Amino acid sequence: MISLLIHAVLGIASTVWMVRVNIHLFRGGWAGFRVTSLEAVYYAIAVASVCLGWYFNIRYVQQYGHRASWPNYISLLWKNWAADSASQDYFFANLLIFPLWIISDGRRQGPRMPWGFFVMSLFTSFGFSMAGYLAFVERQVRYNKAHEPVSALS
Repeated sequence: MISLLIHAVLGIASTVWMVRVNIHLFRGGWAGFRVTSLEAVYYAIAVASVCLGWYFNIRYVQQYGHRASWPNYISLLWKNWAADSASQDYFFANLLIFPLWIISDGRRQGPRMPWGFFVMSLFTSFGFSMAGYLAFVERQVRYNKAHEPVSALS
């Protein structure tokens, strides 16, 4: 249970850190500040993902007790062909594609320290971090548009 508490603290800390790094997106006073429907959907998916993931992680620790460990957890990901398929997909998506995507896309879109969402995914859930990144980008695009300099030709 101690490892779950450590992960919870690190998950909360990494999430708070990403909000603080991008606090300009959450301060009011600019056109488009309010949460859009799409952004709300991303937040709802993020919350559902992290809650469901934590439910299953708690159940895992309860079931395996002192045998609950990272090596045991990872070995259980590869228990049958269906689990193998889902696990390989998760590993490619979260550990390879997600960091490449958020770093390259983050440079274009503008959220600060986009790689922090990958760090979040290690302690929260992949779905939480991906939905969080998409919500921040949605907000960043609106923020950028609201802060574009007005052209003298307009």
